[in-house]
Amino acid sequence: MRSTALLTLALLALGTPAMAQTPADKAPWDQAFLPPAPQWQGASLALIRDASDPWITPFEADPGHDFSPTYVDTRAWFDRLDKASKLVRVEDFGVSPEGRPIFAVIASKDGDKLDPKKPLLLVQCGIHPGEIDGKDAGMMLLRDMAFHGKDGLLDKVNLVLIPILSVDGHERSGPYSRPNQRGPRIQGWRNTATNQNLNRDFMKLDQPEMQALKRLQAKYHADLYVDVHVTDGMDYQYDVTYGYNGEDGVWSRSPATAKWLDAAFKPAMNKSLEAEGHIPGELVFGVDERDPKAGLSDGGLGERFSNGWGSAAHVPTILIENHSLKPHAQRVLGTYVFIETSLKLLAEKGGELRAAVAADSALRPATIPANFVADDKPGVTRAFKGIRYETYESPASGATEIRWLGEADPELWQLPFYGSHPTLQLVRPKAYWVPSYRADIIERLKLHGVKVETLDAPRTVPVEMLRLVDPKLAPRANEGHVQMSVEQVTTEARDWTFPKGSVRVSTDQPLGDLVVLLLEPQSTESVFAWGMVPEVLSRVEYIEPYAIAPLAEKMMAADPALKAQFEAKLKAEPKFAADPDARLAWFYKRTPFYDQRHLLYPIAREK
Repeated sequence: MRSTALLTLALLALGTPAMAQTPADKAPWDQAFLPPAPQWQGASLALIRDASDPWITPFEADPGHDFSPTYVDTRAWFDRLDKASKLVRVEDFGVSPEGRPIFAVIASKDGDKLDPKKPLLLVQCGIHPGEIDGKDAGMMLLRDMAFHGKDGLLDKVNLVLIPILSVDGHERSGPYSRPNQRGPRIQGWRNTATNQNLNRDFMKLDQPEMQALKRLQAKYHADLYVDVHVTDGMDYQYDVTYGYNGEDGVWSRSPATAKWLDAAFKPAMNKSLEAEGHIPGELVFGVDERDPKAGLSDGGLGERFSNGWGSAAHVPTILIENHSLKPHAQRVLGTYVFIETSLKLLAEKGGELRAAVAADSALRPATIPANFVADDKPGVTRAFKGIRYETYESPASGATEIRWLGEADPELWQLPFYGSHPTLQLVRPKAYWVPSYRADIIERLKLHGVKVETLDAPRTVPVEMLRLVDPKLAPRANEGHVQMSVEQVTTEARDWTFPKGSVRVSTDQPLGDLVVLLLEPQSTESVFAWGMVPEVLSRVEYIEPYAIAPLAEKMMAADPALKAQFEAKLKAEPKFAADPDARLAWFYKRTPFYDQRHLLYPIAREK
């Protein structure tokens, strides 16, 4: 009863009667606990159309521009636009776990079949459906293409917009989804109906939403892929932050693409956003939430995220993180400008970007850096437009906390910036062999677009098998998996027979780097690391002490070198020496009776 009483008091303190029902369209408080938002009157406010427009969006129709429509209303609006404009069509490309169609909106002057000579922009919104700015911006821009003179944007480029990727999460909506975010007042839930974070699924491809996305990407080959989010964390002046792997000349798996984004895309995009009253910036990841000036990091940016995957797959990918403490309207309008400018840039310089992608796709590095971790020391100093703040002693936390003041700091901060470095160098083999009974792994490779050779009959081939040395299980589940790790493997040359349906996966293909990252067990993005090959940890058959003890004595008598090795281990490891079972197990592993497939990774290398 005490916990119930405390909950009631907490709800009352927040302004919500414990037993009262809150209307679905109104939050029970105004998030007054958030820092104040600086006043903003950007030129892009002129993009909002008034109520006289029959195609006004729900976002625009809301008096405070702080509303985003439901899935059903969003779909109905786009279906109506599809019927009214020959430039727009709606296409279902998947079904969610709860049975909702996942749809894309294609904007083109090409009719049903898009011209592959035209560059294509793919804008994905709502992978985290509480972060839904891109949907509302996309509705406005498509409307303006259809009815308000912006159809010229489609003369030389095509657009595919995914308004909501996580449709089930979008409909688990309410005023309590994003406490660190200022609007919209009703927000979707971060995870899917199966409680998965789709923004961790770009490599393992577990979820039907992500599998559907991969099929859509295979159908419409994007020249530029924009993934729209809303960030949280520290306060700052920037309203639209964005980034890509390889930014500012750092190492990238797609160096030519990163160079083009640095030289051609970013300057033009920043100029466009600034002209409309927005403040663009690079992605912001603070290293200490209680000390804003401690520095920034690159956020890790691994392949499980869109931009990390894009770099490995040679798909130019930009991650947008609009600032959560800016009003919803400001963020939506900044996203509108971003999408419109991206279309213009692709129309003008899409050929240059395709050439960069072709150069990256031709790379076949002998070694592939992996398992990046944060640098211990900053590599550069970044100029930063901060917000003024003060500190105070919180009676709630018992610590010194930050109070943001909502005022731009006139002094430009100079913050240390921490990059990342690889902790592993993977050697690129000629190919991998995946046995047919791991059809799930084979299917994931195909979903990625990896080319495979499928055996129509059993084949015995000379390969290098990997033996895992002391693999570890994670102490808790993550994204529906119990992850694994292994720091060391040993290799064994074998003539191995792969059954019909097994596949040979060459690394001499554009997605060869991605193949290595997926199939090498030491890679933190591999199918092994995600816990998809647990069977190798199980040992079959055992031997009783009454059998192994006399056998071990005979083994020592017959092999002095083995005896010396055993005695050295006894002397070096007192814990081992005092454990009868461990001593006998040591001998058992050195007999032909031991399970030879224990810790033997089923995916082989072809050297």
